[in-house]
Amino acid sequence: MWADNETERDFLNFSGVADTVAEIIVQTRGRPISIGVSGAWGIGKSSLIKLTQASLAKRRREQDEREFIFVEFNAWLYQGYDDARAALMDVIATKLQTEAEKRETAVDKVAGILKRVRWLRGMKLVASDAAAVALGLPPLGVLGGIWDLGKRALDGVDQAELDEAKKKAGEAAEAAGGLLAARADTSPPREIQALRDSFEEALEELGVTLVVLIDDLDRCLPSTTISTLEAIRLFLFLKHTAFVIAADNDMIKHAVRKHFEGVPDDLLVTNYFDKLIQVPIRVPALGTQEVRAYMMLLFVENSGLTEDVKEKIRAGVCLQLRQTWQGKRVDRAFVQSLHDDFPEELIGKLDTADRLAPLMTTASGILGNPRLIKRFLNALAIRMTIAKAQGVGVDEAVLAKLLLFERLGSPIAYAELIAGASASETGKPTFLADWETKANAGVELKLEAPWDDPFVLEWLTLPPGLAEVDLRGALYVGREHAPLITPEDRLSSEAADLLAGLLEHPDMAAALKDRLAKVARAETTVMMDRLLDRARQEQAWGVPPILEACLAISEADPAQGPRLAAFLRDRPPIQIEPNIVPKISDQPWAAGVFRAWEAGDVARPVKSAIKKRS
Repeated sequence: MWADNETERDFLNFSGVADTVAEIIVQTRGRPISIGVSGAWGIGKSSLIKLTQASLAKRRREQDEREFIFVEFNAWLYQGYDDARAALMDVIATKLQTEAEKRETAVDKVAGILKRVRWLRGMKLVASDAAAVALGLPPLGVLGGIWDLGKRALDGVDQAELDEAKKKAGEAAEAAGGLLAARADTSPPREIQALRDSFEEALEELGVTLVVLIDDLDRCLPSTTISTLEAIRLFLFLKHTAFVIAADNDMIKHAVRKHFEGVPDDLLVTNYFDKLIQVPIRVPALGTQEVRAYMMLLFVENSGLTEDVKEKIRAGVCLQLRQTWQGKRVDRAFVQSLHDDFPEELIGKLDTADRLAPLMTTASGILGNPRLIKRFLNALAIRMTIAKAQGVGVDEAVLAKLLLFERLGSPIAYAELIAGASASETGKPTFLADWETKANAGVELKLEAPWDDPFVLEWLTLPPGLAEVDLRGALYVGREHAPLITPEDRLSSEAADLLAGLLEHPDMAAALKDRLAKVARAETTVMMDRLLDRARQEQAWGVPPILEACLAISEADPAQGPRLAAFLRDRPPIQIEPNIVPKISDQPWAAGVFRAWEAGDVARPVKSAIKKRS
């Protein structure tokens, strides 16, 4: 499983872009700058700004070059709980306070900044009135009530209005009480200018450049988006500051349109956007090479390789990605060339990534989106874990191909695929055979709805072919998304009676063999499902009665034998007891189970029993 978090380790060859953003900040030489890192949801904006921070942090400072200090701010976290402008200023002021105390300089100036931020916050100016008063507009909030009373006073006042004025003044005093001593010459524009002056002086005295990394702005409501950006321009856009803002440009422009609702001029929207975001940088779209590399690196990250080997592989893949324009490839063979001893299981996963990458790049539901790729691989990992826990033998490549159709194909077509496999006694969707043959031969294939989708044509060519594969196990472990409802679930009265007998008196299973031999295979599959569900409750595997019932079913229907074998191989080694060995040794599938137990951690008496039988 992979966490859905941003990372400072580059799996997507974004380091070059991050280094460019870092260089832009360095080259401003103290001038304020705002950089917008744009891209769709999940494309890697958060990771890119993390890489930018890492690039600046590890940069060797030239003589007289300022140190960078960083503030990370997520406006989305404050939405609905706090005003984003006030929260942004508070977070920055607190960071400066920490730096001032650490460096033992500019402590008084930073304390003044904190007081003014809290004064503005307490007077409810940051939320609305500060910008309004500064721009000469009627303010809102507490001061808005006083402002309104002042206008009415021009026409004369009565006693009721005087009482109301006292009440409003009391509210204002209470809101700002204790935050900053009242002064006759205090006014919102003066406090805003004083805040800006103090902020600039503190940065000068600290000798640092402040880099503010703002993330998830495109998740916010338009009002929060605009207020955060305006806070940057009004309060904080000063010398020795840089703002890197991760947000989709289209979402920000949508917020600007909402802000200027009723104004049809798109030029105004563009100009306003350009004023807020000086340097727009788009996260690079991923091609097949990048998607393949990303998936392979995710598998490497989750493997048992040592950290230094993982880092060597990551660095080698990123270096190769920078040269793909010269025709160089990142594929399984190349990744294997970066290390001498890959585990077999990891090689299989690299092969899966090799096959899936083209569809992950072009399929409309994913289009190379790293977050969606990671979610797909997590879903695949969960289903493989379910398959192992429930003793269902499933080929990972088959399961991946089915999951791909489930996520990206037509739901109606997927339902038909399930129905086709379920209706077959062998669980094989044989109706795909002709389509797969033609698709792989490059023959033009015209399919009718709901199969008339370009995705289906690509999917049919993706190995392995499914027409001759028993899909029942794969569909069974994926039933939480699409329940496997088949005629098999409606057992005949004879099969239902036999199943009830096996569950109630499993030790009497031998007496039922003649009747079990007459049950249809479709029904023995359901019966084995129910017996294995009961068998999972056993904690000791010598010769529990439920084993008798399972063996009776597997002897009546040999196709159930491998399922029972897979189930026994997956039992915890501590549960296996020696007397199970002679019980199953004459079964055609027993040799594989014994090899798995001998290679594992079963007790020595069990291994001795296996050795005697062999």
